[in-house]
Amino acid sequence: MLKFMPILLAILYALAMYRFSVWRTTRELDTQSTELADPVLKRMTDRLATALDLPRVRVHIYEIDPVNGLASPDGRIFITRGFYRKFQTGEVSVEEMASVIAHELGHVALGHSRRRMIDFSGQNALRTALAMLLSRFLPGVGVWIANGLTTLLAARLSRGDEYEADAYAAALLTKAGIGTAPQKSLFEKLEALTSGAGGAMPAWLLSHPKTAERIAAIEKLETRWQHSPS
Repeated sequence: MLKFMPILLAILYALAMYRFSVWRTTRELDTQSTELADPVLKRMTDRLATALDLPRVRVHIYEIDPVNGLASPDGRIFITRGFYRKFQTGEVSVEEMASVIAHELGHVALGHSRRRMIDFSGQNALRTALAMLLSRFLPGVGVWIANGLTTLLAARLSRGDEYEADAYAAALLTKAGIGTAPQKSLFEKLEALTSGAGGAMPAWLLSHPKTAERIAAIEKLETRWQHSPS
């Protein structure tokens, strides 16, 4: 039992850190955000709400400059002020903004925030176990290798979540009569909108899939839908 104690402690530590991170993120969002009041975007979110059989879809503005959308652990949807400015200047269309909101709704509906807690705890335990094992044979570098392997695993799991949220958004946008064209066109703009951050990194290290792969996955879905019986 004692030999497993470091792993058990790693799991408990990961859970505590995750809970603290959720609390800190929620507190920051509470103090740095307000509900979005944009009549043009509201007409689009109303279409998403109708497709979901909901009275409304609430969207909040998070007062930071980086271009991003996010779903908080408590299920709220946020668009950053930087992203909203891109919409205001015409760099991003209202339909493309709707595709971002639909994507974040996918993260909420598919329970990705809750799953991240489980994944984070498991990764921390795996990192500890690997470090213990590898350090026996590779003193000094075993911990480094363990950290690298768990980082790759985390990136792969995150990419899986992004594909799932993309698929959810594609289905929702199609049902709402908006279609997937804005979703795909936004993907093609994202690198420029975010100043090309991460563009030089290998695909398997990125937490988000490559643009071409995301578009290809959506087009594969469209082909399947077109050939499926009504």
